[in-house]
Amino acid sequence: MEIRVLRYFLAVVREESITKAADALHITQPTLSRQLSQMEEDIGVKLFHRGTRKITLTNEGMLLKRRAEEILQLVDNTERELVEQEKQVEGKITIGCGELASVQILSELMEDFSKKHPVVSYDIFTATADLVKEQMDKGLIDIGLLLEPIDIEKYEFIRLSKKETWVVLMRPDDELAKKEAVSAKDLLGLPMILPRRLNVQGELASWFGDYFENLNVLFTSNLSTNGAVMVKNGLGYSVVIEGSVPFWDQSKITYRPLTPELTATCVLAWKRQQPFSLAATRFMEHAKCFLGMSRA
Repeated sequence: MEIRVLRYFLAVVREESITKAADALHITQPTLSRQLSQMEEDIGVKLFHRGTRKITLTNEGMLLKRRAEEILQLVDNTERELVEQEKQVEGKITIGCGELASVQILSELMEDFSKKHPVVSYDIFTATADLVKEQMDKGLIDIGLLLEPIDIEKYEFIRLSKKETWVVLMRPDDELAKKEAVSAKDLLGLPMILPRRLNVQGELASWFGDYFENLNVLFTSNLSTNGAVMVKNGLGYSVVIEGSVPFWDQSKITYRPLTPELTATCVLAWKRQQPFSLAATRFMEHAKCFLGMSRA
């Protein structure tokens, strides 16, 4: 399966038409049709439903689309990194992180690094630690800001000193908003929105203790913002890391800390024994100095 043909395939997916894709690729329609038919024959599956108005993907085609996007992103990153090795420190660093208070430390680190290397740019990918780690394992993300607990055996990392505090989101007019903090007993019987990560649910289960089995868990959510929309519409109470919540409009949604207090830590991590672009390598070196911590 050639990289060039994968690009042809994605062009057809994007345009939903072989004719339009051929125009965009500056090749003839018969050439493109022949290339796609040969690819289907080589891998032994049908990738397209060829309709009269547009082309749609089969289940196998949808799987190939996801994989092709990952493969081509990895190819493009590799080509860019090889070129960057011969130049000054420039290029793009891809960083994955959640909605965390520790992003403030990350921003300070990036600001300081940018003073030395002003032409370096950044791609911020926001997701849970598990998804960020998965993308790091595939080589699609250089560095991850990961909320613990997380398995980082294969990674170099710096544990950040900032504590991540667990809170409960609620509407401002809710009875719980009158409290300074919320206990496990306060939440018993109420519709709950919990984090989707199983490791994190384990941490919360320990905090809730015997109450956990009797919780009314209506939703799970991977990031706090979408859960907050559900809270705003009166669908439940969301337990989240405080993170960016203080920046939200408190007249629409508010929060209270858990009592007893529950906190977590974050690590800035990257894979061991993996080649990185010059920009990413310099950033990792800078992080170790800037954060003033030894590697774990």
